[in-house]
Amino acid sequence: MKILNQIRLIGLCLLLASISTVKAENQPESLKYINAQELRVINKGFDDTEGDYTRIPKYLKDSVRPTLWERAMCSSGIAIRFATDSKRIGVRYKLLWNTHMAHMADTGLKGTDLYRLSDNGIWEYVNTNRPNANKEDKQCEKIYVENLKGDMREFMIYLPLYDGVTELFVGVDSVSTIQKPLLDNPRAAKRIIMYGTSILQGGCSTRTGMVATSMIQRDLNCEVVNIGISGEGKMDMCMARAMAKMKNVSAYVIDPIPNCTEMMCDTLTYGFVNCLRTLRPEIPIVMVEGPIYPYAKFDSFFEKYLPKKNAAFRKNYELLKKENPKNLYYITAEGLSGYDNEGTVDGIHFTDLGFRHYADKLIPVLKQFVK
Repeated sequence: MKILNQIRLIGLCLLLASISTVKAENQPESLKYINAQELRVINKGFDDTEGDYTRIPKYLKDSVRPTLWERAMCSSGIAIRFATDSKRIGVRYKLLWNTHMAHMADTGLKGTDLYRLSDNGIWEYVNTNRPNANKEDKQCEKIYVENLKGDMREFMIYLPLYDGVTELFVGVDSVSTIQKPLLDNPRAAKRIIMYGTSILQGGCSTRTGMVATSMIQRDLNCEVVNIGISGEGKMDMCMARAMAKMKNVSAYVIDPIPNCTEMMCDTLTYGFVNCLRTLRPEIPIVMVEGPIYPYAKFDSFFEKYLPKKNAAFRKNYELLKKENPKNLYYITAEGLSGYDNEGTVDGIHFTDLGFRHYADKLIPVLKQFVK
């Protein structure tokens, strides 16, 4: 009996060892993480920023309101481009604030989206990380996709819309190759600069790839720089002068009305637009009216007030156009967020549907500048 028990014990040990070996063989290797700064950062307007993924130059810090500076720390519109033959792709990044808003999904506010370039040149959505950040270091980590074929393909990761990112790493299989993109998509030499408010920044897209600037970037195959700054698109002259210094600009889009009063639309529009025209006369400028919010159909005050702001804005456009008809374009509010009253999350800020309507309204005008 004693010998029999010893035999059983040896057999059990061998069985456990074989199970452990199988588990070890089936256990995937840990990912290696590459600093995104070694890859290609797109849709970023300035090089001399305080952080790697902030949106206005650091020399403006003492010239703008503290709220403008802080909200420009959000990484809205910025994306990472790379090529890899990895069968798995992941991400690891640290948030600046780990903030939360009641009317916007965390996946859009502080998540990241992965896209892959298809064989026919169309960007296809792959997956999103649900940003459950570590409370101590505000770090998010996610494997977007596994079991890819392992051939060399082009990818893109969109950064958070309403939070900042202090560092970001792309995760791939340890034996795989990851490098800067092989294809110039979006085209680096074609850039549209879009200036505006919280809506333009991305409020309230459900995920980061669904903000209008990113839709336009994918549809027109050009970089689109998002300078939508929540509550702060107030046509500050220092912002116009900074935008005039940008490189490889194909067009400027000016969309500030939601953050401006009727008086501001009347008194600031001419100077702001004329500053850009004077410093960069060769660049087309597209002026966009403010959307007529759905609730304005029912609120008698806003039913009259919102068109008044647009009228003041248009008056300045017509004056500028009369002085010099070249390179100045105008887009009205009609259909800007759609015609079905379903384009907003809170009566003001856009849903993904609203952003699609907005992008579709602008694309026919912008397309001619990036051919």
